[in-house]
Amino acid sequence: MSDLGGSLPRMGETTPFSGKDAVRSGSLTYRDLRRYIRVYRDVYIKRGANLTAKDRAIAAWLWSEKQSVVAGNSAAALLGAKWVNAAAAAELVSKRTRPPALIVTRNETLLPDEISVVDGVPVTSAARTAYDVGRRPGFQAAVARLDALAHATGVTASDVSPLIAAHRGARGVKQLRRVLPLIDAGAESPQESRTRLLLIGARLPKPRTQIEVVGDWGQLLARIDMGWPEWKVGVEFDGAQHWTDPAQRSWDIDRAAVLHRRGWLIVRVSSELLRDRPHVVIARVRAALRAAGCPEA
Repeated sequence: MSDLGGSLPRMGETTPFSGKDAVRSGSLTYRDLRRYIRVYRDVYIKRGANLTAKDRAIAAWLWSEKQSVVAGNSAAALLGAKWVNAAAAAELVSKRTRPPALIVTRNETLLPDEISVVDGVPVTSAARTAYDVGRRPGFQAAVARLDALAHATGVTASDVSPLIAAHRGARGVKQLRRVLPLIDAGAESPQESRTRLLLIGARLPKPRTQIEVVGDWGQLLARIDMGWPEWKVGVEFDGAQHWTDPAQRSWDIDRAAVLHRRGWLIVRVSSELLRDRPHVVIARVRAALRAAGCPEA
């Protein structure tokens, strides 16, 4: 695999860098490298830096001496997807074997149009990344990963489907076929993805996401996580900040009043409800839809 290059970061930045490249360029000496944290062999980062999933992906690529393509969840992070676990192993498509801890290498076939470049680093394309992460074990987790990737890149099921035929016999395709119709770029967190899947699994009508509620003059009044505009029933996941931040809580109360005046009924979902009492969420949403006149609830 050819070296696709990539610029050397300035030493004051938090991006991982190759110690060998830094010394060769004259930016640092080997003695200077002692002031940095070694992530992998010959790969360093500024002391005290918070190593993100994107940073770990770049560090792994540098470990491979730029002879690999960043793939899987690491590619998703470089492509802009949120919620990628920074503590998980970086993923590479590489012929190199025996990687260190927190790097996974796979010797897989990548077609020419399945490789893109982000800030000088070769990564699998959005469609190939979706194809890979959608086949990983865990149905709900796969949907959440693809939602995040679609939100960041705009990738769609129709972009991914041709890869199934191009790579016949690959593992996890059965799950991928189930996941693709459920991709929704409107989901803004894994919890929103899980909430949507819960509602669909209960055979309720498929909700729309990121519903805009506008005023009489066309001004945006609110954006609802998911729901059914025709019935004016919305469902919203409330993270911890909605309960612990006084300013956020005050804003939520005012917003709820605005939506109520517009005829909306909002069902609120917490992490505890979603985790321990999903049947309560389903019952509340079903009751709200029936009260609104939805014949499918």
